[in-house]
Amino acid sequence: MSTPVPQAPEPAPDRDAAVPAWVSRYQPGVPAEIELPTESLFDLLARSVAEAGSSPALTFFGRTTTYADVGAQVLRAAEGLRRLGVRPGDRVVIMLPNCPQHVVAFYAAMRIGAIVVEHNPLSTPSELAALFADHGATVAIAWDVAVPKLPAALLKHTVAVNLLDEFPLTMRLALRLPIKKLKETRAGLTAPTTGTLPWQHLLSAPAINPDVPRPAVSDVATIQYTSGTTGKPKGAILTHFNLYSNALQGAAWMKDAEYRKETFYAVLPMFHAFGMTLYLTYGIFKQANLVLFPKFDVDMVLKAVKKNPPTVYCAVPPIYRRTAEAAKERGISLRSAKFCISGAMALTDDIVELWESVSGGLLVEGYGMTESSPVALGNPFWPTRRTGTIGVPFPSTHMKVTDPEDPTREVAQGEPGELQIKGPQVFQGYWNNPEETEATLLPGGWLRTGDIVTVDEDGYTTIVDRAKEIIITGGFNVSPSEVEGVIRRVPGIDDVAVVGHRRPDGGEVVVAVVEASDFDEGEVREYCRSELSAYKIPRRVIRSDGELPRSMLGKVLRRQVREQLPDDLA
Repeated sequence: MSTPVPQAPEPAPDRDAAVPAWVSRYQPGVPAEIELPTESLFDLLARSVAEAGSSPALTFFGRTTTYADVGAQVLRAAEGLRRLGVRPGDRVVIMLPNCPQHVVAFYAAMRIGAIVVEHNPLSTPSELAALFADHGATVAIAWDVAVPKLPAALLKHTVAVNLLDEFPLTMRLALRLPIKKLKETRAGLTAPTTGTLPWQHLLSAPAINPDVPRPAVSDVATIQYTSGTTGKPKGAILTHFNLYSNALQGAAWMKDAEYRKETFYAVLPMFHAFGMTLYLTYGIFKQANLVLFPKFDVDMVLKAVKKNPPTVYCAVPPIYRRTAEAAKERGISLRSAKFCISGAMALTDDIVELWESVSGGLLVEGYGMTESSPVALGNPFWPTRRTGTIGVPFPSTHMKVTDPEDPTREVAQGEPGELQIKGPQVFQGYWNNPEETEATLLPGGWLRTGDIVTVDEDGYTTIVDRAKEIIITGGFNVSPSEVEGVIRRVPGIDDVAVVGHRRPDGGEVVVAVVEASDFDEGEVREYCRSELSAYKIPRRVIRSDGELPRSMLGKVLRRQVREQLPDDLA
């Protein structure tokens, strides 16, 4: 199998080297460099279990699991996976919403040196079939509702997870009552499966023998898929070193967060790179209480605030807006929320002002990508933050801005160019894709981001364009090529360009512009629904006024298509 060889951890930085100008903008006490990890992610968990055993680790619909309980379940589930034949380097798919079983499954796989592959449980069968053909996993741990979408022919074992198993007893009993609304709620949370093993099967195993080798810090921890402009998702290879480093960078940046005293609201999905690092690695590292939400629901969030007020609330801009507006309307205090980072899409001044009017700290914007584990830049939790920028490089992270046509040539300070980043969190390459690896990961460990930025003299960075044309909607990446490939299969469609249309709140919606003599927008969207996840489906499908703009080589020019869309497009 053609995969990049994981690199050894980088040596400690030269502390006598010149300190970059942007370090002067850091919050006082934040170091320019972090101490690089020498242990695996399982060792991270083991330390937290040893130090915070009786402290709450996970809260799910009001039911709390301690760190000691999490640690014990991880050791049993690890042995359960081993008895299914999982060995170091094998891929194990986790396809779950945020729930206690997700956390346990993640670290159980880590314990035996398996490679976790996170998938969205709302993915379609065709999306999953393509991904499984790429990574070759033969064991999946999946939400029972999503099990029918898995490519059963490629799997040796499927472990089905019933979310209700982790609900408080009173809620489980209530959901069994013969009341129509409760029965509908239960049907949305769990479903019967055939040919699967129950999650309890893994937990019924004894604790794994401590003599079973643990993974090394340089071993591959996850393959995290990210959309590409070619339409084929690419699996970013992240090692224990990469992910642990990013957790330590986050701890340095959020320097005032205290061990065993923070409450993280897990409103972002843990199958997404942002949520994975925030909760599964950094949150566990800080020995925090993770309040888990299977999906973002503002009523559910504000109900939880009354019993477990959040201190760390990281989200995307639309979630901040909806949470703040609802809290104001209902008179619910969010003053406990001290550490708030926005990512994945542009953060606007009005959302910052709204959130900071109800919360207890600054709302700052950061920047990252799956290939950087994911966080690489951020605004300081300090008056030096600059709203409208993505901030400055994290500790132990360096950046440069280069000519997009010649990535070896740096542009003058203040001129737009492609952002490149380098640091211990930068990935090892793409799974089974040496060509894309070579194009993205340059000599010396520099990562081409594909984002066009300008940088001021203090290092504050502003995104001005995206070279890769990825659409970011609701915090998720959408490949235009992938959606175009589906729409081209609709009868009557001659050609199509899929672009992102900017909304007033800074986000984007997916819009398809088609060349067609006759088509039905509803039929196109319905066909997309059968092939694509909901967030990839075009919000609008409109007919092009004439032929789509093309280059001399015949390639559709998406940027021109995007620029021709009316500002008031619904």
